[in-house]
Amino acid sequence: NSDWGSVVLDQAQPEWPAFFAEQVIKPLWDAGYRGFFLDTLDSYQLFAKTEAERARQEAGLAAVIRELRKRYPEARLIFNRGFEILPQVHREVFAVAAESLFQGWNQAIKDYRPVPAADREWLLGQLDRVKREYGLPALAIDYVPPGKRELARETAARIRELGFVPWVANPGLDMLGVGEIEVMPRKVLMIHNGASNEFDLSFSLGLRLGTMPLNYLGYAVEYLDARQALPAYPLAGRHAGIVVWLDKPTGKEGRTLAAWLEKQVATGVPVALLGESGFLFSGGSAKRLGLQLSPTHAAPARLHVAQRDPLVGFESEPILDRQAFFPLRATGGAPMLTLADGRGASQEAVALTPWGGYALNPHVVVELPVIRREAGEEDSLRWVINPIEFLRRALKLPDMPVPDATTESGRRLLMVHMDGDGFANRAEFPGSPYAAEVLRDRILKKYPLPATISVIQGEIAPDGLYPALSPALEKIARDIFALPQVEIASHSYSHPFSWRKAGSSRDSKSYRLAIPSYAFDLQTEIPGSVAYVESRLAPPGKRVKVFLWTGDCNPGADALELADRGGLLSMNGGDTTITRSLPSLTLVGPLGIPKKGYFQVYAPNQNENVYTNNWLGPFYGYERVIETFELTDAPYRLKPIDIYFHTYSASKPASLNALDKVFRWSLG
Repeated sequence: NSDWGSVVLDQAQPEWPAFFAEQVIKPLWDAGYRGFFLDTLDSYQLFAKTEAERARQEAGLAAVIRELRKRYPEARLIFNRGFEILPQVHREVFAVAAESLFQGWNQAIKDYRPVPAADREWLLGQLDRVKREYGLPALAIDYVPPGKRELARETAARIRELGFVPWVANPGLDMLGVGEIEVMPRKVLMIHNGASNEFDLSFSLGLRLGTMPLNYLGYAVEYLDARQALPAYPLAGRHAGIVVWLDKPTGKEGRTLAAWLEKQVATGVPVALLGESGFLFSGGSAKRLGLQLSPTHAAPARLHVAQRDPLVGFESEPILDRQAFFPLRATGGAPMLTLADGRGASQEAVALTPWGGYALNPHVVVELPVIRREAGEEDSLRWVINPIEFLRRALKLPDMPVPDATTESGRRLLMVHMDGDGFANRAEFPGSPYAAEVLRDRILKKYPLPATISVIQGEIAPDGLYPALSPALEKIARDIFALPQVEIASHSYSHPFSWRKAGSSRDSKSYRLAIPSYAFDLQTEIPGSVAYVESRLAPPGKRVKVFLWTGDCNPGADALELADRGGLLSMNGGDTTITRSLPSLTLVGPLGIPKKGYFQVYAPNQNENVYTNNWLGPFYGYERVIETFELTDAPYRLKPIDIYFHTYSASKPASLNALDKVFRWSLG
């Protein structure tokens, strides 16, 4: 076959049916495949030119089909054409497909083409016969450029109206096409260039700031390092869009990234560019994308806002930075922020474009003069654009039902979970009871809500830090775990403060509890701690189903795999700490983070440690989590209510009162 550069086999060879069944189908069957698409069953006509030659080939093909069905009676076979052998084997076939009913592909010149009317009429006759005479499903596979999604939809509709099953894709069949239904892509690709490993990804701008708005809109986010190989296949149909949010200026990867983005735009995949954009302007990509640069003066005059959309100035007004100014216009676009100087030059600094949209630095987020919150951390970023609405418009995201992790049947979800830190603390109440006792009696028994409660093995077990206290602490844990509303969980063996450093540093004691004679080991931390809880603390029949990450809550994929292999759900991490004094969506984290095929679920919001200045005070600070609950409910419901705390919250009157107040507010 000169067009495809392939060899057409002689189907009449007597050894061929057994060879094909044994060498081709058996390995696939053993791998779990049960359906087989047998392509271009009319290829023999390229060399079989006489009636006798064609009859020999057709008999050979029929023998192959019978051999497959004899060996694998459960197999479902789909023919591509093969109309000539249907009289012999139609009872062995699941469905029959044919290519190019309305829109086709010419492999010789590598171009798309409408199918000539005569060819279409002949093929319609064959497909009608498949349905009418043999009662088989008929599939029509047509080819349309990836960038012409509307034509693909129209073609699929025409095929469906004729009573055939449509599939409209590209000739490489490496994109998700349009069929009986069109799958709505649920993934967005996030391009970054600042994280070199799974631990650092959580600090990238795209994950920290750009993912939550996409989660809210109903999308999962996949992350791709611009310095690595970019996908060669079309993203159309698989991904709803691409967000490029680079953490730093590009190096040599910039030119490759720009060329790759041009290809994706050509296939109709929307692109949103946030922040760093120099890589587009260093070559010709910006011009080809309709971004027109004008000559610039040596130093722009004083800037002013010439035009702005209501979405700009969301949490902070634009910063008029003359160093970041250069004359720019987006051809065919809709500017959302236009800056101008006194010399007649203007810059469309934020714009929607035919291919998506962009927001240049410093008009994505701005860094305000340092604000220090109670925990002593800096929370100085503010959105200039409304990220949710900007991404909705730039990526052209349609209205559709979306997964919602905040609500069930119209009501906001409420969850409770506790990390076991401070189980051994003495509480500042008469008799100096353990904090865990106060928690049991004054919170868990008072508010019988479903709650996931964990312990740290190294804090309460006989082989831990406090062997003399272990009998009393284990009894309290058994009492708590016996409560019917309590789900039991592990908070590890040694409470790693840094999972990466605890597992890789020779001085691992600096990154976990310094338990005597213990060398850090994931087996001990995860399945070992679970086995301890189940064997010594859990009531009969009650199993540990949850593992709560500790410390920096940034475990590696090896730890996530170990938890998953043990049948455990796991959670913690993230950074949702928005309050009325720090009312920014930059302080609302995403649903979680993917790590090498696993997904780490973040806690919906953070615990009292954040609100009490790392437990230095004020100890009533956790009552401010109510502000977080309110601000993640309106105007956008971004999170469920999660009452998330440590055991030590029950050790002081102020912190216990704050926890009680949070429970009362949540139930109200």
